[in-house]
Amino acid sequence: MARRAGIAALLAGATALAGAAYPETVPSYNLYGLPGLVDMPDANMSPDATLGLTYGRMGTANRGSVSFQIAPRLVGTFRYTGIGSFDHRASVDGVYYDRSFDLRFQLLTEGTWRPSVVVGLQDFIGTGIYSAEYIVATKTITPGLQVTGGLGWGRMASYNGFGGFGTRSEEILDEGGKPTTDRWFRGDIAPFGGVAWSPDDRLTFKLEYSSDQYDLERENSTFEHNSPINVGMDYRFKGGSQLSLYYAYGSTIGAQYTYTMNPKTLGVPGGVETAPLPIKPRTGAEARDLGWISELAATEATTQTRLARSLKREKLELEGFRLEPHRATLRLRNETYGATSQAVGRAARSMSRIMPGSVEEFVIIPSENGVPASAITLRRSDLEALENEAATEMLVRTRFDEAPADTPKMDLEDYPKFLWSLAPYYGYATFDPDGPLRLDLGVSLRGTIEFTPNIVLSGSLNKKIVGNLDDVTRESESKLPRVRTDYAEYAREADPKIPRLTLGLYGKPAPQLYSRLTLGYLEPMYAGASAELLWKPVDSRFALGAEINYVERRDFDMLFGLQGNETTDPVTGITRSFPHVNGHVSAYYDIGNGYNAQLDVGRYIAGDTGATVTLTREFANGWRIGAFATKTDISAKDFGEGSFDKGLIFTIPVSIGTGQPSRNDSTLTIRSVQRDGGAKLAIDDRLYERIRENHEPDVAASWGRFWR
Repeated sequence: MARRAGIAALLAGATALAGAAYPETVPSYNLYGLPGLVDMPDANMSPDATLGLTYGRMGTANRGSVSFQIAPRLVGTFRYTGIGSFDHRASVDGVYYDRSFDLRFQLLTEGTWRPSVVVGLQDFIGTGIYSAEYIVATKTITPGLQVTGGLGWGRMASYNGFGGFGTRSEEILDEGGKPTTDRWFRGDIAPFGGVAWSPDDRLTFKLEYSSDQYDLERENSTFEHNSPINVGMDYRFKGGSQLSLYYAYGSTIGAQYTYTMNPKTLGVPGGVETAPLPIKPRTGAEARDLGWISELAATEATTQTRLARSLKREKLELEGFRLEPHRATLRLRNETYGATSQAVGRAARSMSRIMPGSVEEFVIIPSENGVPASAITLRRSDLEALENEAATEMLVRTRFDEAPADTPKMDLEDYPKFLWSLAPYYGYATFDPDGPLRLDLGVSLRGTIEFTPNIVLSGSLNKKIVGNLDDVTRESESKLPRVRTDYAEYAREADPKIPRLTLGLYGKPAPQLYSRLTLGYLEPMYAGASAELLWKPVDSRFALGAEINYVERRDFDMLFGLQGNETTDPVTGITRSFPHVNGHVSAYYDIGNGYNAQLDVGRYIAGDTGATVTLTREFANGWRIGAFATKTDISAKDFGEGSFDKGLIFTIPVSIGTGQPSRNDSTLTIRSVQRDGGAKLAIDDRLYERIRENHEPDVAASWGRFWR
């Protein structure tokens, strides 16, 4: 399926690299995309939140990987490999393609006498071709010199192994996707190790004894294993990326390029925007003057006009306003600043320069799609006293409440509004064995009519210019209704196409309760209606939601036609139908320190029922990296290749490359394989993300932007 995802998009979206300064450097990555020597792992850890992208080749094998330092001691890796000249029933034109996942955890950090110790699972949920487990220790002997030693199981015990616990299957699983728990730390054990020496901050030389005999490659391809000794050299560029060269197993030359970045240290985008206005202090006499209230209505009108003009200069919008003798309430729309705190800070500065002197309390109500999301109360005297102090001082004196029932009514004088843009678009697909990388490029005409802030008609028209997404010939042998695996037909017939055309209605039916109703062409494959309710207290890390959808499949040309909820398998000729109604109940929890969890339980498009677990790590600058897994009542056999739906999520803020503040971002989803089980609608205006950005936990996390 066309997906806005992939390693190439990550490279294009990033403009800064996490540093590689000696000696506190990102460690060298091995040919598996993990901190290591040549082919073997070591016990080094990258700095927290490091994202490493690697592409390497050794012999006939190409390996690409994405590795993320999930926590200071935990690393996760996704790897995609193509092995040439591999004689296997699943090979395509002699190339065997494989997807695998790794996890590794640091048991002990390095001390004066104690080595760092790491335990790892390699290819623990794949076909098993790279299946291995290990315990490894690394010790720095002198600055620049490290010694590593470890014990391996599975592939890492295929050379000079000795008896261990239990027996271990070496079978390559056709479907993959199942945790191979029956293999973990079973079978033979073998030692491995090596030495790494860095004479300066650029070069590292490696000598390795490998316990991997490459049995599968020797049996099924032209690979030769003549020696367990591997040597390698890494060269680090100034930006921190790394080029590596290897001579491995006495028979082959290898090379790899590694690109690292760290969302945690990239900083919050911004700084190019115009500086905010300074706070205007009051005199004692101004603060006591209440003479203006005799003409309250007239003063309120002129003050609102001046404030709206001031906010417009800050690229903010006044949606509603109320003035009282000691309080001013502003209903604020922010479509510019990724950090709500920055929008609130700028609005407060404008209010300090315009409000009558007796107004001591500013109540700023952030609004999302015309829905009041919270009430942030600031004392004017605190703003005057703390403007040149740390933002945390102001946070202590700020109050977060539920938006009041008597929120100022929306000012609809400038509505309806029409907005449009013409921009490039791309569609992206990965991991089809006949073409592991497919890409469409074109232009997208997008338009929005805002009848009111909470009644919005929006859509887009896309025209492909160049690409090969329609060049898919392999037919899926799905045993389910083809709710997603007909993507090739959509790619072939839809040009030009209307990916979405929807009418959205947003509301707040009760305190702490938010609503959405979306009608129309909801996503590229489905039209219908989607209704959502979200319960989210303003000061809580916990939220509950429910969504119900009524859908019908769109015509393959992706214009205005519908084709009913029946699909015919072109391989077997079997026709299968799926229900019109699907939906979920959802629980959300902000764990803290940027970690978030989501659980969705319900019915998926194909009619299967189950649950999706999503874990993400978010950063104040808008980056988000996570993973998800969906398991339904569909058996692994009926689901097909991959056994169940799973993947990685990367959200990249648009402003990371421009320095300009923006609320826009691009979410890239990398699936190991697109199947029909566990499929959800791709609704693009769900409530939780936008609402919580205006609630206390999220606003407080980015409060450092308040004075910016």
